[in-house]
Amino acid sequence: MKLAVLTSEERVRAYTDPAMIPPETEFIQLGQDYTEEDVIRKAHDADFILVDAILPVTKKMIDSMPHLRMIHSEGVAYNKIDLKAASEAGVFVCNNKAVNAGAVAEHAVLLMLSVLRRLREGDRLVREGHQIDAKSRFILEGIPELESCHVGLVGFGMIAKETARRLSAFGCRISYYKPNRAPEDIEKEFGVEWLPFEELCRQCDIISLHTPVLPETTHMINEKAISLMKNNVVIINTARGDLIDQEALCSALKAGKIAGAGLDTLTPEPVTPENPLLNLPEDAADRIIFSPHVAGTTKNVFEKIYRTIWTNIRKAGSGERPDNIVNDI
Repeated sequence: MKLAVLTSEERVRAYTDPAMIPPETEFIQLGQDYTEEDVIRKAHDADFILVDAILPVTKKMIDSMPHLRMIHSEGVAYNKIDLKAASEAGVFVCNNKAVNAGAVAEHAVLLMLSVLRRLREGDRLVREGHQIDAKSRFILEGIPELESCHVGLVGFGMIAKETARRLSAFGCRISYYKPNRAPEDIEKEFGVEWLPFEELCRQCDIISLHTPVLPETTHMINEKAISLMKNNVVIINTARGDLIDQEALCSALKAGKIAGAGLDTLTPEPVTPENPLLNLPEDAADRIIFSPHVAGTTKNVFEKIYRTIWTNIRKAGSGERPDNIVNDI
């Protein structure tokens, strides 16, 4: 049984319990910097693919691997895998559904607090010797508390629900948008109310993104959406960079239209030095906080991820249906 590893070999070794690896497993290590030709040449006879959630598995790759039984995303996302080609070839595509929901929710709250409390700017000013000046200015300009904020969640899957659960402890009002409203008992359980997207933009002090990248969600935070938002709104993205029109966000930061942004993900990844969000003037740069797409990558999460991956490899290898199938098969 051959496994093509299209992700970090070090991660696989660090988080895999050796007892879970079927004894006949042969690893084909391709890493994260591969081409279609690399995969076809080195892994044409692989039975399984394990792929980093942000890396592609193309139709050409799938069609060139006649023994392939399953493609497993290392994370939750699978939008870079050609699901149609996999279904046509009879190949399962699986992910780690909701495995990192709590971790991402925790990180979203961290970013909200960091932007509200102007953590990046405050840190810079203290390091430059301006602690007292910064303190005086921050007090006069007003430091908001999360409790006083109306938070709008865009999307209402497991990550948004876990975010709502954590926000409820702060006492803030929580609204959400998704095309199909959740049942009343779910809204009551999580202490949320539904708003249409445009109303959520108009009413909320914080907009937090928790939706997948689809044609209808790509660049949903654009110039028009931002124009509807309150002045001094905070935008949080722990989902995917493609949800935000980055040029529109740059313009809003430069103009002072929004208070700030907390971003765990940009587009494209790997992030390039030319990204406009990395080249803002100091005043705007102080109001944006980045993290390196690690919201859902805690130690606990990766231990769960690899338990699921190896369980699914064992199931698919023995002719059973694996868990968390995301394609039509």
